[in-house]
Amino acid sequence: MQITRQADYAVRAVLYLSKLTNGGQATTSQIARDREIPPSFLAKIVSQLSIAGVVNTSRGARGGVSLTRPPNNITLLEVVEAIDGPICLNECVNDPSVCNFSGTCIVHEFWTSAQADLVDRLATTDFHMLCSNGRTQEADIAL
Repeated sequence: MQITRQADYAVRAVLYLSKLTNGGQATTSQIARDREIPPSFLAKIVSQLSIAGVVNTSRGARGGVSLTRPPNNITLLEVVEAIDGPICLNECVNDPSVCNFSGTCIVHEFWTSAQADLVDRLATTDFHMLCSNGRTQEADIAL
């Protein structure tokens, strides 16, 4: 399983916003430039994150993008699923009827357990934790 480039860009954008002080906002052009995200791609991502309730957007001279709530209340799972949809390692995990071997498959339990572990890990990792992990990139210093 691999998350899409779009989900990766969404995580970058939310991390950027998470590091702004006092719930600050940034323009999409700032985020795109500082996080090396194609601007046209970022516009679509911001729209999806807004629909999911992760970010607020405002237009105009003082417009920009900001988080809807503190970084400790936004999880990696929420951001990834806002872009890619529900995590699914194998379609049989969410719908056993798609597999002719659903009742006898020796791998089904493993897929189910592995997916549950991944979802739990993403659901318990919030953006405050990610920002506080001690790693600092040069691009982050300017924030």
